Amino acid sequence: MASKSHSDGSASAEQVLEHRSADELLVSRDSDIKPELSVVMPTLNEEEGIETCIGWIKSAVEELQLPTEIIISDSSTDRTPEIAREMGAIVVEPDQPGYGYAYRYAFERARGQYIAMGDADTTYDFKDIPRLLSHLEETGADMVMGSRLEGEIRPGAMPTLHQYIGNPLLTKFLNLFYRAGVSDAHSGFRVFRRQALDEMDLETTGMEFASEMIMEAGAKDLVIEETPIIYHEREGEETLESFRDGWRHVRFMLVNAPGFLFSAPGMVMSLLGMAIMGIAYSGASLGEASLGIHSMIAGSLLTIVGYQVASLGVFAAVTSDPIQKPEDPITERVIGSLSLEHGATAGLLVFGAGGLYAAGLVYQWVSNGFASLEFTMGALVAFTAIVIGLQTVFSSFFLSSVDR
Repeated sequence: MASKSHSDGSASAEQVLEHRSADELLVSRDSDIKPELSVVMPTLNEEEGIETCIGWIKSAVEELQLPTEIIISDSSTDRTPEIAREMGAIVVEPDQPGYGYAYRYAFERARGQYIAMGDADTTYDFKDIPRLLSHLEETGADMVMGSRLEGEIRPGAMPTLHQYIGNPLLTKFLNLFYRAGVSDAHSGFRVFRRQALDEMDLETTGMEFASEMIMEAGAKDLVIEETPIIYHEREGEETLESFRDGWRHVRFMLVNAPGFLFSAPGMVMSLLGMAIMGIAYSGASLGEASLGIHSMIAGSLLTIVGYQVASLGVFAAVTSDPIQKPEDPITERVIGSLSLEHGATAGLLVFGAGGLYAAGLVYQWVSNGFASLEFTMGALVAFTAIVIGLQTVFSSFFLSSVDR
């Protein structure tokens, strides 16, 4: 990045001569000059804030002294695109709706080696771009995000529910599932390298796009740094729908982390179910309580349900190519090495063990003239094995059919 002055604060004559205004540094679409920085903003009827935002960007460009393009990805019905063009921005019109798609459409047309992104509603002060870009270079990170939660949120800029519950909770989920290590996962003010964009396989079209970028970066071990920013009150009409868009983020995070959604809960349920069955079968007591046949039934059901839920984690990892694949050793082994023959054989062995016990019960029942039999704990273990064995056999055939 270009420097404007010496460390003692005095500008050299050469640097003064080289200094160019923001308008001189703005690169148009048909220019032969390749921009070093692309600033991207999606707009949907932002005529109240677009002029201010572009003015802030121009201040940042003049400070940086970098050839820059401002790309407005516009779906407006008001004067937003006209204002943007008058101020030297490049306006593109996405051919599909959606916040995420607007960004992706613009990113495909961005030419800079650095890309800055943010909303055009005056909530983010684009004059901070030099500070974010400098932090990117100093740390060697792939992406720098402006953290609102570690900075300052101006009165009225963010609903209380978002500030103290929604954003912190979603950030904790995202950090847990994807190891992002950020304080404000849904800040839309970001600067990143072109190489980082190329590594992220971005596909979403809606508001969950903000989460997808961090999820992809975390899953691909890209380095994300943060710096505090001031979050301002917006200009224009609010387009975010809190509960609908919040649920889209949560749903997207969960379905792309089947290890947390399926594998881990399934294994916990199965282990708990087998523990209950073992304690009940052995006749051991828990304090003053002893587990009987009803506890055995509950343990059996919990074991079977847990096994089925954990199996869904394997199915999801194989069929949907999630961002964060399950990392527990059991699921990894099943996905990596278990063949149809191995799975079906294991299932048949478990089924056979339970079937032999059940066959003995049937023989006893017939020998007693079809008299009623006592429902024993051993029978419950056998029936549980039969169900899990059958599930394993058919699950193995299913995996073989989808993983070809």
